[in-house]
Amino acid sequence: MHDFQGKRFLFVTGKGGVGKTTTCAAAALALAQRGKRVLVCMCNAKERLSVMLGTDGIGDEVRPVLPNVWAVNIEPERALDEYGAMVLRSKTLASLLFDNQIARAFFRAVPGMPEWTMLGKAWWHTTETWPDGSLKYDVVILDAPATGHGLDMLRVPKVILDVAKSGLLRRDAERAYRFFQDTQECAVVLVTLPEEMPATETLELARALEGELSIPVSRLVVNCMLPPLFSMEERRALEAMEPISDDSPVGAVLLSSRNRATRERIQAEALTRLAAELPRPTTVLPLLFDEGAQPSAIRELARRL
Repeated sequence: MHDFQGKRFLFVTGKGGVGKTTTCAAAALALAQRGKRVLVCMCNAKERLSVMLGTDGIGDEVRPVLPNVWAVNIEPERALDEYGAMVLRSKTLASLLFDNQIARAFFRAVPGMPEWTMLGKAWWHTTETWPDGSLKYDVVILDAPATGHGLDMLRVPKVILDVAKSGLLRRDAERAYRFFQDTQECAVVLVTLPEEMPATETLELARALEGELSIPVSRLVVNCMLPPLFSMEERRALEAMEPISDDSPVGAVLLSSRNRATRERIQAEALTRLAAELPRPTTVLPLLFDEGAQPSAIRELARRL
């Protein structure tokens, strides 16, 4: 996490089920323990962050959840209302406009508007200040949608620039797009598993981000890594063995060892491929067997970041 010093925004994405929210929770805790004021934003998600942090449920209003940690589960309709109030500088005017069904239907028809309301709100929090002018949060972490939807979300500012030739919406989209491309301010973090399909999807996502959008990947997090029990030679020997069909204890042990050796080989191959095709700073997090997504597990993962 030392390469995140000075970063204002972490965009965390990856294939569904790889541990994005777990990584966000651990990163928030790690940064908070170093004295950073951290806001974690979820995108209209089935909320699990509160369980991981050991706090009450997290809704669509920003609230403190731990020392130096705030959280919010962004709801697109509410975010649209907030955006309107910010642009019009009046909640009353915004209410008059956005309570109009025709106006609301128009905004919904803008390509990517639901995604922009969530991404834009998270980005706006990086600019939010206290009355004395100091920044409210040192770091905003966005627990972004899974791979394809996460990529679509980062495409939205560019889409808006293509369709909106002027106005406040274009101004904000342009500022946000430049911000996401700035490696001094923003870091895209890809979370994956040490398996073939997640590794493939991660590499495809990285190519799309860097090639299509010119948004560099800053860090790779490989989650749920099993510690190796066997050497390469032992793995080869176990995988070469003929399966034992009987139900004896020896047969069960050999089958279990063979399966473990195969998984270790797959892990090693995935790590080698990721390192070769996506040479970025990489954090490997262990598979925690007993604790799951509990506060004790998050504290352990935070220690390793």
